[in-house]
Amino acid sequence: MTVPRDFQEPPRSRPDVVIGREDLFTSAREQLGRGGSVLLHGPAGIGKSTVLRALAADDAGGARTVLRCSATESESHLPFLALADLFGLVLDDISGALPAAQRTALESALTGRGESTLQRDGLALRLAVLSALRALAARGPVLVVADDLQWLDAASAELLGFAARRLGDTPVQMLCAVRTEGQEYDRHLRASPPDTLAVRLGPLSRTQVSALLDHRGYTPLSRSTIRDIHRTSGGNPLFALELGRALAESPTRPRPGEPLPVPTSLRALVLSRLEMLSDEARRTLLVASAGARPTLALLHAAGREHAEAETAQAAALGLLATEGEGPALRFAHPLISAALYAEAPAHERRAVHAALSTAASDPIERARHLALATTGTDPEVAAKLAEAAALARDRGAPSVAASLGLLAARHTPADSAPGPDERRLQAAEDAITAGEADLARDIARDVLTRATVPAERVRAWMVVIEAAGQALGDVDAVFPQVLADAGDDPGLLALVHYQLAWRGLVVEGDFAEARQEAAHAAELAARGQDRRTELMALSFQASTETLMGHPDAPATVERALKEPQDPYVACHHNGAGSARFRWLIMSDQLPEARATITALLREVRRRGMVESEVHFLRFLADTELRSGHCGRALDLARESLRLARDAGIGEGASAMLASLAEASAGDVDRALALAREAADHAEVDGDQMYLSRALAALGYAQLVAGDPAAAVRSLRRVRELELSLGINDPARGRWHGDLAEALVRVGEPGEAQDVIDTARVHALRLGRESVLAVLDRAEALVRAARGEHEAALVRLASVQDRLGRLGYGLEEARAAFALARLRPRAAASPRAGGTPLPGPASYDEAARLFRRCRALPWLRQVDAAAAAGPAAAEPASVAPPVALDALEGLAAMERQVASLVMEGATNREIAARLFISVKTVEATLTRVYRKLGIRSRVDIVRLAAGRRTT
Repeated sequence: MTVPRDFQEPPRSRPDVVIGREDLFTSAREQLGRGGSVLLHGPAGIGKSTVLRALAADDAGGARTVLRCSATESESHLPFLALADLFGLVLDDISGALPAAQRTALESALTGRGESTLQRDGLALRLAVLSALRALAARGPVLVVADDLQWLDAASAELLGFAARRLGDTPVQMLCAVRTEGQEYDRHLRASPPDTLAVRLGPLSRTQVSALLDHRGYTPLSRSTIRDIHRTSGGNPLFALELGRALAESPTRPRPGEPLPVPTSLRALVLSRLEMLSDEARRTLLVASAGARPTLALLHAAGREHAEAETAQAAALGLLATEGEGPALRFAHPLISAALYAEAPAHERRAVHAALSTAASDPIERARHLALATTGTDPEVAAKLAEAAALARDRGAPSVAASLGLLAARHTPADSAPGPDERRLQAAEDAITAGEADLARDIARDVLTRATVPAERVRAWMVVIEAAGQALGDVDAVFPQVLADAGDDPGLLALVHYQLAWRGLVVEGDFAEARQEAAHAAELAARGQDRRTELMALSFQASTETLMGHPDAPATVERALKEPQDPYVACHHNGAGSARFRWLIMSDQLPEARATITALLREVRRRGMVESEVHFLRFLADTELRSGHCGRALDLARESLRLARDAGIGEGASAMLASLAEASAGDVDRALALAREAADHAEVDGDQMYLSRALAALGYAQLVAGDPAAAVRSLRRVRELELSLGINDPARGRWHGDLAEALVRVGEPGEAQDVIDTARVHALRLGRESVLAVLDRAEALVRAARGEHEAALVRLASVQDRLGRLGYGLEEARAAFALARLRPRAAASPRAGGTPLPGPASYDEAARLFRRCRALPWLRQVDAAAAAGPAAAEPASVAPPVALDALEGLAAMERQVASLVMEGATNREIAARLFISVKTVEATLTRVYRKLGIRSRVDIVRLAAGRRTT
């Protein structure tokens, strides 16, 4: 699908022909042909737009979708106008592929006109633009053509830059042009994809100016006139063409020696065309320029009775596009719309917005128009804006709600109830929900500069603390101030002590202190009749007690779930539903845990709660991983990590879970990198709680990678951290079995038994059946290391059965693998009594179970052990798969692609698994062939088979 962006060209013009730019045009075209992006830059009128159009026409054949926008100075204060140009005609096609909150945010941006700041440009909208480009790219290559970047409204520029920096190998190319003087293009280059080629356009020679004028039909002109045109224009093709146009259309030519008439700007040319409109047609176009999606129906509703005839007059003058799709009216160029709007007197613009405030069908759009039609404070207008904000909140668009809330505050009289600052604080809280921490913090700090009411000050401080995220140590100085502001008010103190509970956990790493502060916050909230804070505090207390293995945890969970409930708390990632999920999953109730977290994920997506969505995706991935659905877990973990990175929220926690999923079902090297990334995040934030989880993930990945010594180092540190944190429940991190197994592999069965015995005491006390089974599996390895092979086999057979009944598919497969590796040794034992025990064939069951889980790294280990035979069936360091030995000289990405080829994956399947383009897969395979000295993917499979049989 191609979205046209039409320009009204002069007669006989052919913009696809580039004059005087052959070399740079070839260079840019080659860059686009390689899949890269291009940034054209140079002074105003130098021909960037012409080259841009020619390149777009040349390259558009290779793109399934072409998105275009072209900004102007007069429109730069109108937020999301470029966004509307880009996505206005494709939104209906892709809206189904967007999460509900993102779809709502994008639709709201495309249907509104408002402030000149980024206050409406929230996290949901950023993610929506990124998701929209990815959805289009999933259907085929996308080319984004953006002219005059320097005039892009700030919101659209931020969104495009945000997406460009995160597209990676997604087949989206950008072809842009920007006005610069000298070399001032670095800022725009930094907001472009990493592979962007910057191309500077300089002035044309006199010969080239002559050819340009001749090509555009401005003939005959004398050589002296052409020389004057070249000199006056300075070789600038736009100025030269406009001078030539003026001379061609003028009945008289300038006398020799007289200066040529030079147009001052493109805007002046546009306004000259507007002057040919009748007054009524101009008023109709002004209404269209103010509307979000102007249609004839909207114009009629706004009082323009003769809209058809007046828009036809505008189209005849080239002001409106004549090839528009759908009912919406489109200006031939956005400059025309902006010029109309900017040139209109303020009272006329207000009158237009007043008409649209009743004509628009969407209540949010009506509220915006009402705000733009009103000057000063007006309680009725403020109330309607507040209602629109509530509607946006209910639609799952908290970012839009924050923007409307700020407008409501602007129109709220100082002596109203609620007052302007109260509405600002509601907007700040909406921004927190949307993940716009910076906006929320700025609003709260602004309120604190003048607020004197303790409730408002404490509420503002809460926003500042919430905006800090996991980095609570950065706002340590806030707590004494907010305690002073809270005074002896139990409701306000409850808010403070709830945050102090988080500080105790995250900054101090003290679970006991965190639990105590949470319990105190719940008591204070109950006294202050603040049910929401009481529920949040009880939920936090329940989660802390669950992680600690505290005996009161079940009772606290029940208290947190008692009615009356608060809908926000019920679905918040730190709320009662989340606390219940933690209890369920740690109590081995996997089906109920899955149902609980799935329902919570659905609700937070509806509400646009981005941070909660990040965490609930991670929780669901964890549930699927424990259930043995490793492929599904990997997909969810990658989705959580991508969303976390796009949003800048919860990156460490999502990287930790993604590491576990990669080590189980994906790429072990990536698992190691992600675990280290998660640990780095925790170290930087001073978050001891997630540091232990990240190190546990690192230890597991190291164990899967065949480096038990490194796993022992990582997991010993986890043991020390959790001991200092006061975490006693072994179901929290489930690292004890991995540490014991790694210790056996490095020849430390005694320490392994100590780990098992210590963890078993707490697992028995808490009834953690799956943990007990995993500990028994580890103990079987200890017994085998001591020569008690038959006892080890009996224990492993029991463990496999127990884990299967509990639904822990991956752990069941690991038990079967350990059983298979021990059977050859037991068969060789004198105490075997001649009982026939299968040899290599005993790996079939482990392979079947790992295949069912789609646990590819483990499956490769089974293949390697089976191919090596009984001699290698030791529970020592796991050797890398023999089939992959030939790939040791390849880079990490090359090894991943080659390994998936060995598994029989197609190029498209490999691209989907690794989140890269098919073109990247093909290029990577070409390098693999060259390095291995082979010619095709079949040779990779043959090479693998040959290595297995040597």
